[in-house]
Amino acid sequence: MGISYKRRRAIKMKRFYFIIILLGFICLFVFCKEGITEPKPYGPLPSENQLEWHNMEYYAFIHFNMNTFTNMEWGNGSEKPTQFNPTELDVKQWAKTIREAGMKGVIITAKHHDGFCLWPSKYTEHSIKNSPWKGGKGDILEDLSEACKEHGLKMGLYLSPWDRNHAEYGKPEYVTYFHNQLRELLTNYGDIFEVWFDGANGGSGYYGGANETRKIDNKTYYQWDKAIDIVRELQPNAVIFGDGGPGVRWVGNEEGWANETNWSLLRQKEVYPGYQKYKELRSGHEDGTHWVPAECDVSIRPGWYYHPSEDVQVKTLSHLVDIYYQSIGRNASLLLNLPVDNRGLIHEKDAEQLMALKQQIEKDFKHNLATDSKVTATNVRGGSSKFEANNVIDGNDQTYWTTNDAITTASITFEFEDPTEVNRILLQEYIPLGQRIYGFNIEAEVAGNWTIIDSQTTIGTKRILRFDTVETTRIRVNITNSKAEPIISNIEFYLAPNLLTEPIIKRDKNGMVTMEVTDKNIDIYYTKDGSSPSSGSKKYNSPFIVNEPTTLNAIAHNPDDNEQTETKTIYFDINKKDWKVLKVSSGKLDDTYKIIDDDPKTTWASEKNNAPNEIVIDLGNEYSLQGFTYMPVQGRWPYGIVSSYEFSISTNNKVWKTTAIGEFGNIKNNPIEQIIKFKTSKARYIKLRSIKIIDNDNRLSVGEIGVITKT
Repeated sequence: MGISYKRRRAIKMKRFYFIIILLGFICLFVFCKEGITEPKPYGPLPSENQLEWHNMEYYAFIHFNMNTFTNMEWGNGSEKPTQFNPTELDVKQWAKTIREAGMKGVIITAKHHDGFCLWPSKYTEHSIKNSPWKGGKGDILEDLSEACKEHGLKMGLYLSPWDRNHAEYGKPEYVTYFHNQLRELLTNYGDIFEVWFDGANGGSGYYGGANETRKIDNKTYYQWDKAIDIVRELQPNAVIFGDGGPGVRWVGNEEGWANETNWSLLRQKEVYPGYQKYKELRSGHEDGTHWVPAECDVSIRPGWYYHPSEDVQVKTLSHLVDIYYQSIGRNASLLLNLPVDNRGLIHEKDAEQLMALKQQIEKDFKHNLATDSKVTATNVRGGSSKFEANNVIDGNDQTYWTTNDAITTASITFEFEDPTEVNRILLQEYIPLGQRIYGFNIEAEVAGNWTIIDSQTTIGTKRILRFDTVETTRIRVNITNSKAEPIISNIEFYLAPNLLTEPIIKRDKNGMVTMEVTDKNIDIYYTKDGSSPSSGSKKYNSPFIVNEPTTLNAIAHNPDDNEQTETKTIYFDINKKDWKVLKVSSGKLDDTYKIIDDDPKTTWASEKNNAPNEIVIDLGNEYSLQGFTYMPVQGRWPYGIVSSYEFSISTNNKVWKTTAIGEFGNIKNNPIEQIIKFKTSKARYIKLRSIKIIDNDNRLSVGEIGVITKT
C-alpha cells in the first residue's frame, strides 16, 4: 500500500525545515567565524590592578613629615624626632577634604629622604615614637588608614629608598633595613593601592653622624627584584610606581602634564630609577614592550612640603584646570599634592582651590550632548549589533564599537536634530584589548561644510580635547591611523561654560597697562576714578597708559550668564620711565634694571657682602613722596629678603634725610609687597639700605622698589 499524500507532504516539510535549520547553523558558524568574532588583543595589555588604577584617575599626594617642621624640601637626616610636633593634626580633615574634592585616594610620604618615619617602626628610633606628638604613642598611617575607610578612599604609601639618616646607607645592611620597613608598611595598614618609590638616590647626608657623600648604583643597590616581590606578595592588588614602573611610570616632569602623544606602553627594560632620558616618559614608547601608564605628579603650591611663604602662591584656578586637561585629558592620572601644614591640616587656601577646581570641572562636563545624537559608522564589525556605533554613547564601559579585521581607518558620525554648540570632546579606547589608535581628527559640519576642528594622535584610556565653540548638526570622528582595528568604548561631547577668573593686571616701566583673562570669551570692565566697575563701565580692549597715581578697579564678566568676579583693585603710582639705578653697594649695574622694571617676577640680587647693602635710585624728577614699596623676591627659593631696613631721600644726591627705619613684619612667611608710609617730603633720589636679611643671608635681593607720591 503506498504512502498517503499527507504523509509524503509531512516528510517533505520536515526535510525542508531540517535543511533550513542546517543552513542557519552553517551560516551562523561562518558568520561567527568570519564576521562577529571578538577582536583579538593587540600588543601589551593592562593587568587587573592596572585597570583598577586607571579607574581612579584623580587622587591626592600628602607631603607631611619632618620637612614640614624644618621648613625644608629635603632634610639631611640630622633632624631630631622631637622637632615633629603638629598641634592640630586631623587626618579625618584630610580625608574629608580629599573626598569632597572628587579624589578617589591618597598617597602619603611615610618616609622621605631624611629617614623620619610617620609610623612607630621597630627598625629605627628615628620615628614618631620618639616625638612629642601623642606622647610618642601615635601612628599617623594607622589613623589615615581608618580615615580612608570612613570616607571611601584608597590608600597608597610613599617610601623613599634613599635615607640620609641611616648610618649604614650605601652598605648591604641598609638594603635589609629598607626591605624590612617595606614589609612592615605593607603588612600593618590594610589594602594599599599604590606603592611609590622616589627616583632620588644617594648624595650628601647625616648618615648617623658621618656627614659625608655616599653614592650608590640605583639600578642594583636596592635589589629591586626582591622589593617588587615583597609588594606582590603582601599587596598583590597594588601598582608599583617608579621611573619605569613596573606598574605605573613617572611622567618625566613635576608640573602635572603629559605630552599630547601619550602611550601607556614602555620599553621597560631600558628604563631604571634616575633614567637620564626622562623626557621620553612624557610620551611613553609606541613600540613599548609592557603596559606602564603615566602618572602626573604636581603640587598645588610651588613646593612639595608646606612653607608659610607659599600661602600666597597656591596655583590659580586656570592653572589647575589646565593641569586637569593636560593629565587626565591626555591618557594619564593626576596625583595632586597637598602640603599639610605644621598644624597638621590641609591649609584653607589649598582646600578652597581644590573645591574651585571640582566645581569648574563639574560645570565643564555637566551634560553629555552625544546622548542626544544619532550615531552611525562607516564600518561595524560583522554588521553585528554587538559592536554597533551606538555603543559609544550607551554609558557602558564594557561595550564598544569596532571594525572588521584589518580595517584600521574608519569614521563615526554623530547627528543632532537641532544645531548644537560644542567645545569639548572626550574619547576612550577599550584598553583591556590594548592601545591602538595613533591618529585621528574631529570634523564638524558648519554651514553645510565639513571643517576639521582638531587633529591628534593617541587616545588611550581617556582623551579630552578643548576647542573654540562650534555650532553644528553633525560631528565626525575620523580614525586615520591605528595599529589594528580601532576599538572605542566611549565618546562624549560637551559645551563647557566660559572660565571666569580674576583679571591679571600689569603695567610696564613706561606706564603701559595690560589686562588679561584665561578665557578669551570673558570681558573685562574697569574704572580709574575709584568707583566700582560693572558691565556698564569702560570695556578693556587694548593696552592704555597710566602715568599718574591711579587706583584701578576691574572685574571679569561672563556675557553668557552675566556673572562677574569680585572687584580687583590695584594702585599704580608714577611710572618709572625716567628712573635709573645709580648705585648698588655690591654687584654689577648691568641687571639693576630689574629693580625698577615694574615686573616683580624679575629679580636683582647683590653679591655676598658682609657690609650693609644699599641701592640708590634717581627718579628723574622731583616728587612729593609719602612712602615707598618693597617687593621681595618671588618664587620657590626666596633668598636675600630684607627684614630690617633704612629708607632715605635726597633732592641732590648729596644731602640725605632718613624718613623710615623699621622691620618688615613676617616677611619671611608672607613675602608680599611691603608698603611703608612716612611724612610727606620732596625728593628726587631714594636710597634703600638693608640692616638685616632673613636667615642671616648677606645678600640683598629685590623684586621691585616703588614710591608713593602725594596725591
